[in-house]
Order: sequence, then C-alpha cells, then structure tokens
Amino acid sequence: MQYRTGMEAFMHGVRTLIPLTPGVIPFGLITGVMAIEMGMSPGMTMGMTLLFYSGSAQMVALQLLHNGVLPVAIAVTALIINLRFIMYSASLAPHLHHLPRRWTWPMSYLISDQSFALCSLKFSSGELGRFAHHFYAGTAVAMWLAWQLSVLAGVVLGASIPESWSLSFAIPLSFLALLVPNLRGAASLGAAVVGGLIAVLAVKMPYNLGLVMASIGGVVAGLLIENTRKNPLSSMCTDDIERETR
Repeated sequence: MQYRTGMEAFMHGVRTLIPLTPGVIPFGLITGVMAIEMGMSPGMTMGMTLLFYSGSAQMVALQLLHNGVLPVAIAVTALIINLRFIMYSASLAPHLHHLPRRWTWPMSYLISDQSFALCSLKFSSGELGRFAHHFYAGTAVAMWLAWQLSVLAGVVLGASIPESWSLSFAIPLSFLALLVPNLRGAASLGAAVVGGLIAVLAVKMPYNLGLVMASIGGVVAGLLIENTRKNPLSSMCTDDIERETR
C-alpha cells in the first residue's frame, strides 16, 4: 500500500494495531494490580512502567521483588528477557537506519512485540513505500498508549477487579495471536516448537530461568534450521564425512 502523506501512514498504523489491544489490556491491568498489592505507590508503578516499557520484564521484576531477590539479579533477569529487542532492532535497522536521530531514538524506545510483528514483514516486502517509518510510528505509539493506560487502569481499579474475569488467561492468547501469523517457514516453526517445549519442561525452574532457556533455545533452533536450509550441500557433505570416519 502506497501512502500519499506521512499522517495517512501513521493513522493506518494506529488502526492496524487497535485489534491487538484486547490482548494487551488484561496484561496491563494485572501488572498494575500486582504492583499496588505489593505496596508500590501509583507514582512508582507508573514510573516503572514508563522506564521498562516491557510487560514481560516488568511482570517478572515485580515477582522477583515480591520474593525478595537481590536487585542485581532482578536487573540481569530483565535484561536477559529483553534481549529479543536486540534481534528486533537488527531486523528493522536496514529499513530505518537512514532516519535522523529524532526518529530513531524514540522508535527504539517504542519498539514492542506487537509493532515488530506488524511491521517486519511489511518492511521486507517494501509495500509501505517511503512512509514506512510513519506506519511503524503509528503502531508503536498506539501500543505504548494502550499499555500505559491499561497499567494505569489496573493501578486505579486495584483489587476491585474480580478474579472471575480470568485476565491472566488473555496474556498467552495475545502472544499466540502474534506468533501464529508469523510461522511462515521451517525456521520460525522450528524455533516456536523448540522454544515452547523448553518452556514447558523448564516451567518449574527458579527465577523464571525457564523463560530465558526457552528464548535462547528457540533462537538457536531457528538459526540452525535456517543455516541448514540455505546450505544443504554443505550439510550433506558434512554427513558424508561423518559416515566415512566412523
């Protein structure tokens, strides 16, 4: 789709992101409620939300704080969980590196799973044209607002949200909605399967280390499958050599 103006691309990005907000709002509500129940003030909770802008890292950090884990361990865990944003940035950089810093710095802060999922394939295909970064900005700003407002709602409502709403069930569903459309090849499918299996098997590991292992395992599996697919001859030669040396 070719846009006539940057504002048109921006608003299209906002409209594209809006259908994903029903999966984000419960996540934010739970985060806000959990922070208040732990004794954090509304100002501290919203400050943490602005600083982190990573729902998964913020949730894990709150759980670790509740368990009395050392601050250094909490910071390291949050950094490990957010390593995926390095991969996101590396994927988007070829399409955005030409922009001035007044664009790249805010866009780096606003990157999210949802924005990346919506924009990565469109960037690669070139269908967004010269206003692609405006489309990305629309998805990113809309996602940022949805997250901040949902956490704020959780802070205001607090424990008044009934458990019968089962908000926690919406969290994995929202990530599945992002995952499934992006399973477009053997590498992404292999990464999803390996990461999912590791996450299930390592679910009882302390400090949410199972999540870290699943992330690393999924990335490694995807890279191995992609390298094998791109170099089938070298893989066959390696197999022949191994058979001859036995």
